[in-house]
Amino acid sequence: MANIEKHREAGRIHQQVSETARGMVEEGASLLELAETVEDEIRAEGGAPAFPVNISRDEEAAHATPARDSDETFGEEMVNVDIGVHVDGWIADAAFTVDLSGNGELVEASREAVEAAVERVEAGVSTAELGTVIEETIEGYGYTPVYNLTGHGLGEYEQHTSPSVPNRGVDQGVTLESGDVIAIEPFATDGTGKVKEGGDEEIYSLQDPDARVRSRRARQLVESVAEEYRTLPFAKRWLDNDRLDMSLRRLKSTDVVEGYPVLKEDDGFYVSQAEHTVIVEEDGCEVTTR
Repeated sequence: MANIEKHREAGRIHQQVSETARGMVEEGASLLELAETVEDEIRAEGGAPAFPVNISRDEEAAHATPARDSDETFGEEMVNVDIGVHVDGWIADAAFTVDLSGNGELVEASREAVEAAVERVEAGVSTAELGTVIEETIEGYGYTPVYNLTGHGLGEYEQHTSPSVPNRGVDQGVTLESGDVIAIEPFATDGTGKVKEGGDEEIYSLQDPDARVRSRRARQLVESVAEEYRTLPFAKRWLDNDRLDMSLRRLKSTDVVEGYPVLKEDDGFYVSQAEHTVIVEEDGCEVTTR
């Protein structure tokens, strides 16, 4: 049973830190400074990051976060910022896009799609209907939804649970029930509508906290991650572990840890993202992140 009050508190913190993040997206500003400032503000407000701040640019759609030693700055580009907050495991997840590239209508397409879907949410509605609304809205702007990314349910210390919320019309969906907590997350693109894995990987999650690990360093890493983050995603830059890269490679090879490569459209295209967390009610929904 979801803890609605803690979901709401996570949403309150999310609203505050999102304003901080939005104000930091400008040409010449540091990606790492934005991520660390927002993550620190979440902690100062009594929450914790549900995942590392994602800062995806241009053709990137998800799973991009700055490395510990990053000196990257914003340029004339499209910038998606995806922030997760949890309070004792109960999550608020939302995202926005700032356009520095001159493609403002693409940003509007994903923003209008999430608003249109939120308007349809109530107990008894199928997620298939939400997917149809999202697809029709984005296509109405002349763009394509990213078909192989979806919205999702939110559980206790679980960032992605059922039901899946598609970004296109599908034949069968899941009927929403009062009390469900879901993240509606449309992506719009001027590309193919299908993202693929890139090479960069700065985000990981622990898959098996009880796995037997022979390496002492790797075992220490599992223990510290399990205590601090459980199975929620974490950033490599959050960890202070001797021979970190070696330990992560070893844990990945035995499926103890999963890595999240950056997800990208084809080069030369843009992706915009919008997202809100909602609590389903009998005759509508409560948006915790707005």
